[in-house]
Amino acid sequence: MQNFGFARVAAASPELRVADCEYNAAQIMDVIGQADEKQVEYLVLPELSITGYTCADLFLQPVLQEAALAALQKIAAATKGRNLIVIAGLPVAIKSRLFNCAAVLQQGKILGLVVKTCIPGYSEFYEPRWFAGAEELEISELRMGETAVPIGNDLIFTSEGSGISFGVEICEDLWVPVPPSSLLAQAGAVLLFNPSASNELVGKADYRRQLVSSQSASCVAGYVYAGCNTGESTTDVVFGGHSLIAENGQMLAESERFTHESRIIIADIDVPRIQYSRTVMGTFRAGKGGRNYREVLYAAPGALLEGRELARSLAVNPFVPGNPQQRDDRCREILSIQTSGLMKRIRHIGTKQAVIGISGGLDSTLALLVAVRAMELLGRPASDVLAVTMPGFGTTNRTYDNAVGLIKALGASLKVVDIKAACLQHFEDIGHDKDVHDLTYENVQARERTQILMDLANKNGGIVIGTGDLSELALGWCTYNGDHMSMYSVNSGIPKTLIQYVVAWYADHEADETVNKLLYDIIDTGISPELLPPSATGEIVQLTENILGPYVVHDFFLYYMLRTGASPAKMFYLARHAFGDAYPKEQLVSWLRVFVTRFFTQQFKRSCLPDGPKVGTVSLSPRGDWRMPSDASAALWLREVEEL
Repeated sequence: MQNFGFARVAAASPELRVADCEYNAAQIMDVIGQADEKQVEYLVLPELSITGYTCADLFLQPVLQEAALAALQKIAAATKGRNLIVIAGLPVAIKSRLFNCAAVLQQGKILGLVVKTCIPGYSEFYEPRWFAGAEELEISELRMGETAVPIGNDLIFTSEGSGISFGVEICEDLWVPVPPSSLLAQAGAVLLFNPSASNELVGKADYRRQLVSSQSASCVAGYVYAGCNTGESTTDVVFGGHSLIAENGQMLAESERFTHESRIIIADIDVPRIQYSRTVMGTFRAGKGGRNYREVLYAAPGALLEGRELARSLAVNPFVPGNPQQRDDRCREILSIQTSGLMKRIRHIGTKQAVIGISGGLDSTLALLVAVRAMELLGRPASDVLAVTMPGFGTTNRTYDNAVGLIKALGASLKVVDIKAACLQHFEDIGHDKDVHDLTYENVQARERTQILMDLANKNGGIVIGTGDLSELALGWCTYNGDHMSMYSVNSGIPKTLIQYVVAWYADHEADETVNKLLYDIIDTGISPELLPPSATGEIVQLTENILGPYVVHDFFLYYMLRTGASPAKMFYLARHAFGDAYPKEQLVSWLRVFVTRFFTQQFKRSCLPDGPKVGTVSLSPRGDWRMPSDASAALWLREVEEL
């Protein structure tokens, strides 16, 4: 199994004794062993981890300085025979100045010494009493034994094999307006490491968390932060050992604070995803300063790590927040975006009515809720929404009753148009056998419904509100010039897996008891276009997910292909990790084949989409995020699928 470019990183906070370099080195070497066993590739330790951060005036003692250098050599030796990168902190004396440094170690060697740029001397911090900042460094190399080691804050480390570049900044460097990591990221570093010694104050952990998360987002990078623990001196402050790992704004791992033993957190950073996001974001290198960085080469640590299990959680619903409060906030915001977009369109056109086809399914239900909300906020009655339900050959009593009941309960204007007679006439006109339930049989109904909606809109001075969602557009699961067409498509930016939550949010927060019951019954109804006759007992037989596969799987593929640039092989790998044993391998491969095939062959439907609001980070509008030739070949992608 490939690793697909994931880099395994770790932040550790070993047990510590202030000024006891030998003890601290032993703890660090123990953590290195633990990290190596867990196939970690990059391990960052806290600021001044070899001596402890709280040594105060003891930093100026040559005895401590020399002991720290000796301990560094031991720690470096402990990395021999191991491919992982280790970043450990210590004070280094150079030309009558002392510098707060982070040593980068691999395979028994000291690859470089990164010097802290920003030296805090406010509040509880007194670092200028002991340390000079990087701007006072007068050398670019430091002789350590027989080796000249690069030193400075202008170092960027690049793998000779994988090409992965990383940079290091130290504690306070992150807390300033323009952190060194911002410039390192623009210079190519996709991984950013911060050995830190941030003490604990009430509320500071939340701010620290936000800082790490936002910096990983603004740098479009993986950010690994290691904080020193309770072993530090408590003369004036307390340290909690807060360590964090974030990727492009997403927190992947966080340590428990205030523990009195060594702690290590591990996560896999998706490096290709970061690189893809940077490529897509054309402004990433905008404003890049003129600083030149010295490149230090290191051996690719992932070379020996084939076949490991992925060390990060993956949601089966990447479009849906797992946290209930965040999900509620997301649903409220989505409804606001949809409603605001439709209000602007109605105002601009001066339309008399919003005309919507209501089937009793999820998509048309959400569109109806949006239209009614828009009219209410415009100070207009809900009756200015003309809701048309058009029973056909596949309409069941359940969906019909739900459609009619919802329209009435919301106060919209109801119109019922039975399309069966018109469709039978059309079958006769084109010479189609009504008993042949093929694509023609289905699409005649879809186009008849759209024709009715368009004509009613013309007749009443209105516009047709589209109901199709993002997942249907990705799969082309819509009838060209049928439900594919409208004057404004309010759901086009929302995936199917998210729509049910938006409808449920409305049911819980804005609906009365009658509407609430109807909405939850609609949510519980199987997804179907209802174009084929129901069963003898009146049940839906044409279930979309029985034909295409589960929307939860297709939305997963959609997210990772468009949001992260994942190949089919990587999408499959991630799906296996996310879904576990829920689906057999062969079934996932089959659905992936369906997704890739339909995504490519149905682009022509997306190339002429009606206007509609962008809601999330993934959009298929030809005027927004996605431009693709309608006749592009899927051969490269399908070849990967067939090789799974």
